[in-house]
Amino acid sequence: MITTRYIEDLGSHTPVVKTDFLIVGTGIAGLFTALKASQYGEVIVATKKNIDDSNTGLAQGGIAAAVHEEDSPFLHLEDTLEAGAGLCNIEAVDVLVREGPERVRELIAAGAQFDMKDGAIALAREGAHSKARILHAADTTGAAIRGALVKKLKFNRRIEIKEDLFLLDILTDEHCSECFGALFYDTQKGEPIIYSARALIIATGGLGQIYKHTTNPDVATGDGMSACFRAGCKLTDMEFFQFHPTVLFSHESQRFLISEAVRGEGAILYNSEGERFMEKYHPLLELAPRDVVSRAIWNELQKTGEPQVYLDMTVIPNAPQRFPNIYRTCLAKGIDITTTYVPVSPAAHFIMGGVGTNTYGETGISGLYACGETACTGVHGANRLASNSLLEGIVFGQRIVDKAEEIMYRRQVDAEEIYRHFDSGWVFCPSPDGVSPEEARNRLRDIMWEHVGIIRNEKGLKQAYLEVDSLYHSIQRQGDIVNYYETVNMLILARIIIQACLWRKESRGGHYRSDYPHRDDLRWIKEISFMNC
Repeated sequence: MITTRYIEDLGSHTPVVKTDFLIVGTGIAGLFTALKASQYGEVIVATKKNIDDSNTGLAQGGIAAAVHEEDSPFLHLEDTLEAGAGLCNIEAVDVLVREGPERVRELIAAGAQFDMKDGAIALAREGAHSKARILHAADTTGAAIRGALVKKLKFNRRIEIKEDLFLLDILTDEHCSECFGALFYDTQKGEPIIYSARALIIATGGLGQIYKHTTNPDVATGDGMSACFRAGCKLTDMEFFQFHPTVLFSHESQRFLISEAVRGEGAILYNSEGERFMEKYHPLLELAPRDVVSRAIWNELQKTGEPQVYLDMTVIPNAPQRFPNIYRTCLAKGIDITTTYVPVSPAAHFIMGGVGTNTYGETGISGLYACGETACTGVHGANRLASNSLLEGIVFGQRIVDKAEEIMYRRQVDAEEIYRHFDSGWVFCPSPDGVSPEEARNRLRDIMWEHVGIIRNEKGLKQAYLEVDSLYHSIQRQGDIVNYYETVNMLILARIIIQACLWRKESRGGHYRSDYPHRDDLRWIKEISFMNC
């Protein structure tokens, strides 16, 4: 258990490492951006644990791109806008769908291998897509992409991978106008370290761990979003959280995803009474947008009193060959998908909001960029279209690198200037008496699941805000330093999410309020943003 001195002691003894591009996060956004940035300068990629820890490695379904002659970027744009429920930034969506096919070709050139059929790339269809446009590698697409990119990075002499570095804060000037780099905690050495860079690129992924049930790994605690908020960036669309409808039911907090592609191949949902229920909720049945399917399942669970519904994969020809990872995982839990229905329920999966950026990943602070799930370009609107997330990471990662010549002209500051500007006072406000970080985290996750989950209302949201605010002001700084700071990050973001949910008095996409059950285009075709600086 680490009980070393805390970060208020930052001073001239703290080491400073300089580089051109500093990328935090090793999901597809961070890895792809690092590979492309290495053409222009030296790159350091920092990750909280090891290079394999990210949501990317868990992505099953695939990556969406209009690469078939019967498809087009325009059709992809239409589907994305429809799923986004009126809140997509059409400029960002246009960038995504037009530049996406070329970025996918670059992934293939980097070594990513997708399934083939009759000499061509096999394309699957998923919920709310009008065409089959999902490139996949069986049901482990994310792992296949990550493996190819990691291999390229490890053989690139201009890229250095630094593991076991926890992002504490982003270093800026006193006006929150210029970014110098980042302060990390080296969990192996038990001490802080500073990395100075011409460009700091935050690609730390999402914050699914804020909920009791999630598909996200334990590293998904929103560290990058929280650090950017403290540095003066705006956080936008934080009320829109996507709950994946079909997650293998268990009593574990991190749950195994049953890919959207399964329903794309014909799998059918039944409630505990054996009724196929999706026909009551949407004409596309099981291929309706994720928010619709999640709420439909939630409603069925409330009616039947059962904790799960059932997914029939027995109707899929060669299901074990098409979905080998799902087949093996279910079989290990005593479920043979060729003969038995799979128990599923929704879980927190992806946040549409994040650090507000333009289409070049710029945050408004010079030298500070964000991409991937951490960022909010507006490309997803109120509800992300299935398999657009991997595409988003590479498209907007490249857009940051498109600014490389401008980035390389930025100055690198010396250590004394960094020390002079650093102020740890805002975030580090522990209570001398109160709850432990572990207790605060567990209570937070229960609160978010109960009151800020798939269906919300004003009474529950107000109660949640009071309880989370109390936790924030009563958390003790004790035990493992990383666990403490992660919990602080989660509490900061939870307060923002809850406030955004309270303000948006309508239902749209991933935000559904039972007391305001209808979409209100007259008042709410607008974003909600929060800023600290």
